[in-house]
Amino acid sequence: MELFDHLMLGFSVAFTPENLLYALLGCILGTLIGVLPGIGPVPTIAMLLPITYVLPPVAGLIMLAGIYYGAQYGGSTTAILVALPGETSAVVTVLDGHQMARNGRAGAALAIAAMGSFFAGCVATLLLAAFAPPLAEVAFKFGPAEYFSLMTLGLVGAVVLASGSLPKAIAMIILGLLLGMVGTDVNSGVARFDFGIPELQDGIDFAIVAMGVFGFAEIMTNLEQKENRVDITDKIGSLYPNKQEFKEAAPAAVRGTILGSMLGILPGGGAVLSSFASYTLEKKISKNPERFGKGHPAGLGGPESANNAAAQTSFIPLLTLGIPGNAVMALMVGAMTIHNIQPGPQVMSSHPELFWGLIASMWIGNLMLVVLNLPLIGLWVKLLKVPYRILYPAILVFCTIGVYSLNYNTFDIFTTAIFGVIGYVWSKLKCEGAPLLLGLVLGPMMEENFRRALLLSRGDFMTFVDRPLSASLLAVAVFLVVIVALPSIRKKREETFVEEE
Repeated sequence: MELFDHLMLGFSVAFTPENLLYALLGCILGTLIGVLPGIGPVPTIAMLLPITYVLPPVAGLIMLAGIYYGAQYGGSTTAILVALPGETSAVVTVLDGHQMARNGRAGAALAIAAMGSFFAGCVATLLLAAFAPPLAEVAFKFGPAEYFSLMTLGLVGAVVLASGSLPKAIAMIILGLLLGMVGTDVNSGVARFDFGIPELQDGIDFAIVAMGVFGFAEIMTNLEQKENRVDITDKIGSLYPNKQEFKEAAPAAVRGTILGSMLGILPGGGAVLSSFASYTLEKKISKNPERFGKGHPAGLGGPESANNAAAQTSFIPLLTLGIPGNAVMALMVGAMTIHNIQPGPQVMSSHPELFWGLIASMWIGNLMLVVLNLPLIGLWVKLLKVPYRILYPAILVFCTIGVYSLNYNTFDIFTTAIFGVIGYVWSKLKCEGAPLLLGLVLGPMMEENFRRALLLSRGDFMTFVDRPLSASLLAVAVFLVVIVALPSIRKKREETFVEEE
């Protein structure tokens, strides 16, 4: 009954004209960036962070959340029609979705993707509403030692589940932690690592790093690539899957929803890992695995459901524990801190309208996305005709304006450009930016809780082991490190991400 009352509060907040408008705007922008290859939710949210300064907290977070899960929808449209995944998690969608389109079943493929995404989004939002309150109650029992151990586990999980080289992921995490130490020490008031530059005494702004590493660098990487225009499928066909297609796609969508919901909660999991894991699962349990890659509905319904479920359950650790599980959630932390809201269990008690309004808006947003994706397919695919050489410089200008509006300081623009060049070099070296971002966000929080725990224990390092919950979290982190170091597990991990490469 209490959950029902909370949801009613959430819908009363989400159904205000202002919040409905921002939910719609977020869904449209999310679908747009999902459709356009090379522009993902991370650089887009990074670009729009300055805008949240002038928005009410609830409206700003509703819009940013809509961009995130909207991108999962939009990425499937071009993946199916033109074999160009607009979002990383839609790479798997190309395998069977585009084959269905080539077989004259483009409409059915789009409908399967939309319905699977809608079902997964609704279920995942229900799980978020159901499990967030009890998790938040547990989180209130956390002290500084437990929070430090939890953040350590989060960073270890991000490394273990990151695609690519483990040493590179670890190096990026450490670099992010070091960048988080730049600025004035909160306890002593002494400036650290500022190199005598006054602008660095307040630290390196989170949005500047995100916009440089993900926005500027992504644009530079895409501009150097030759445009690969593929003829759009002329005939969309019926938007209704036939009985056999529905029979094969529906169970896969249910399994993808369950798998994505679980993986979305894990640090570093997210939509990309979920979609690949779902496709692998469907292929393993299928009686006819040879059909995959040739237009099998299960190879489309499962991953599309998984990535949308993961996108929404990834809000659970953010809202209940204050721990971002992936780069997008790290940006959401930035958006909340802009409004002096500390992510964590206190959000539910001190800002119930924000917490439940955000959850309710996800249901509304999922319904909006179904309406946007199916009837407006023609509009979305026409956007692909805009030359990249025009599109990307325009985004670059928008980025620059956004950076300048943070502090109205040209130093921020130069700093972003430097991080853009560095991010471009990292992309050439196959170094992921997401672990860096997580390290940058969690670093100051880890340091604060680490020092606070030692102050309370009078310098006794055993406090992290003596407290049962803290010791358990550290034990899980050590277990993950040991497991991933095993040769057989490392080989399996490389095989899991080989398609992504």
